[in-house]
Amino acid sequence: MDIGMVGLGRMGGNMAARLARGGHRVVAYDRDPDTREHAASNGVETADTLEHLAEQLAAPRVVWVMVPSGNPTEGTMSALMEVLEEGDIVVDGGNAHYKDSMRRGAEFQRRGMAMIDAGVSGGVWGLEDGFCLMVGGDAEVVAKVEPCFRTLAPSAEDGYAHVGPLGAGHFVKMVHNGIEYGLMQAYAEGFELMRAKDFFSLDMAQISELWGHGSVVRSWLLELTASALKEDGTLADIEPWVEDSGEGRWTVEESVELAVPLPVISMALQARFRSRQSDAFGFKMLAAMRNQFGGHAVRRRG
Repeated sequence: MDIGMVGLGRMGGNMAARLARGGHRVVAYDRDPDTREHAASNGVETADTLEHLAEQLAAPRVVWVMVPSGNPTEGTMSALMEVLEEGDIVVDGGNAHYKDSMRRGAEFQRRGMAMIDAGVSGGVWGLEDGFCLMVGGDAEVVAKVEPCFRTLAPSAEDGYAHVGPLGAGHFVKMVHNGIEYGLMQAYAEGFELMRAKDFFSLDMAQISELWGHGSVVRSWLLELTASALKEDGTLADIEPWVEDSGEGRWTVEESVELAVPLPVISMALQARFRSRQSDAFGFKMLAAMRNQFGGHAVRRRG
């Protein structure tokens, strides 16, 4: 199956490469020519404009968008509306707000095109391990793109689900990321408490590795924590500054709108705000975890 890819950041580039490895013809566009050149080395054809991208794909086209939420997504979607044609399908795999996805999908539909919203989890590890895909959209439209979803997933049977109508994919991904905030915060607080017990001189790297084998708190996040602590057991060169990329805020806002209490996720979000005003090991842990799973930048000392 042919597919266009717009946006070749770390995740988008890995997705394009995994699709190409899976036997799909991928034509990709990114504003950065060096990024396009790197994609070409992974078996991906490239285009230097969106118009060129559309010209290289046979109709009906499938174009997957992997750009940051907000204005970059808004601008890209508006531009695609002008270069694509009736019957084409756009998949938004970024972390857009689900209400924005529903609005954009309605506009594509008015123009005779279709849109799918795909929540994507897997970070920088997805090229080799596969991506978890939470997909929203019309069932008939989703079925047309399903070969791509199954190629991107960890296996043809697991890691991909059509979770509901348009908007549902990004809604489920929003909640997924809110849960992630809570899990990360619990690990960070626990390790900070252990580190504070000077009497035992506990080895944080050793314990994080230990808990990954047979423990009820073992997880992929804990494996990534162990990797970060193996590199630097004190995280001395990391600033305790933890960003929030939007989904946690949206999850908390949704809880207010629906009157559903989310105390753990809400406090985890507030803790990220606090991280920007203090110097604590737990916040360094949060920053290190985000860097491990998503390649998110950390602030270094010096």
